[in-house]
Amino acid sequence: MLTHDAALEWIARWDRQQEGYLPDREERFTALIDAVEAAGRPDPLVIDLGCGPGSLSARLLERLPGATVVSVDADPLLLGLGRAAYPHLRFVSLDLRTPGWSDSLGLDGPADVAVSTTALHWISGSDLPKMYAELATVLRPGGLLLNGDHMETDDTAPAIARLERAVHDRETERAFAGRRPEDWRQWWDAVAADPAFAELHAERATAGADHHGSESPLLSTHVDALRDAGFTEIGPLWQRGNNRLLCAVRG
Repeated sequence: MLTHDAALEWIARWDRQQEGYLPDREERFTALIDAVEAAGRPDPLVIDLGCGPGSLSARLLERLPGATVVSVDADPLLLGLGRAAYPHLRFVSLDLRTPGWSDSLGLDGPADVAVSTTALHWISGSDLPKMYAELATVLRPGGLLLNGDHMETDDTAPAIARLERAVHDRETERAFAGRRPEDWRQWWDAVAADPAFAELHAERATAGADHHGSESPLLSTHVDALRDAGFTEIGPLWQRGNNRLLCAVRG
């Protein structure tokens, strides 16, 4: 059985391996939560899309204890880990690629903000417009999407795209000086070897929740899909290389 303390330790280990890809991960979290706070409500209703084990959701509630956060993911193991570590959070199991997913959120009214970090690139270019269109139906007019992720400049600006990747890569090299932490695959292999996760790991295998590569990495793919979904103002609030916090305002 997965205990509360063990879950917190595994999430700390998750955070470390994520920082191996994002040495400025905490800075991006801070910028995102700054934006939620600056939106003006002390008690915002927030949807965390692709929440994983709840790293962002937990930080958001620490800063804004009056917020209501609905944390959404399709991975049974990560949800089980989050529920054990953060019993005060509300986790919802659903797949954002399945039309009608918003019906399972159980919202009392329109949400003020949707947030996401390092998650929405897993949604294919064909599914992304439908997901954003459905998201627009549950956000209030003027509500925000704040999406932190690696989003590449497309082939229309190859020199800028190359420099953005170089900025990110050089920052990573400086941060770790050749001593990279555990990577994503090693973390999952370690989880699979821990008997406390046996049931959750079996459930994950049945659910087919594993990822098979980034499917919508281009910034333009997200911007076009958001504009088609009725979001009006779209642009970066924070950026370092190809690591961005993209903001979109629902019309």
